[in-house]
Amino acid sequence: MPRYPKLDLAEERLLIAKAQKGHKAEIEELVLRHLSFIVFRIYKKAFPSYIARFGDDLLSQAIFILYDKIQTYDLDYRDRHGELRPVRFSSYIWKRIDGFILDTLKKEIRRESCQFSPDWERYEGDDKEIV
Repeated sequence: MPRYPKLDLAEERLLIAKAQKGHKAEIEELVLRHLSFIVFRIYKKAFPSYIARFGDDLLSQAIFILYDKIQTYDLDYRDRHGELRPVRFSSYIWKRIDGFILDTLKKEIRRESCQFSPDWERYEGDDKEIV
């Protein structure tokens, strides 16, 4: 995967503005530039054994979050005093990505634990009656 140089805030906001108008090239550019951020967050939040088992699924599902967040990013965000406060796109998406990672891992671990079946052959020798 080619390494993209970091965008400055003005370039990033211009890309987002064009992407929100439906320009596919800008949408793809934003997604490609933030894939490494998603991979970084997965490695930051998940244990290596979970990354080995669920990493590909986490990454592929997180890409859809990027597409959604591009559309909901507020280019005209203002603080409580009414001053324009531009926010980097990675800052805008990081909590959503982290929450998604943790929720997905919890769900997968819970699903795996429900599928656990004990080895009943191991207990066949214990035919003692409980009084």
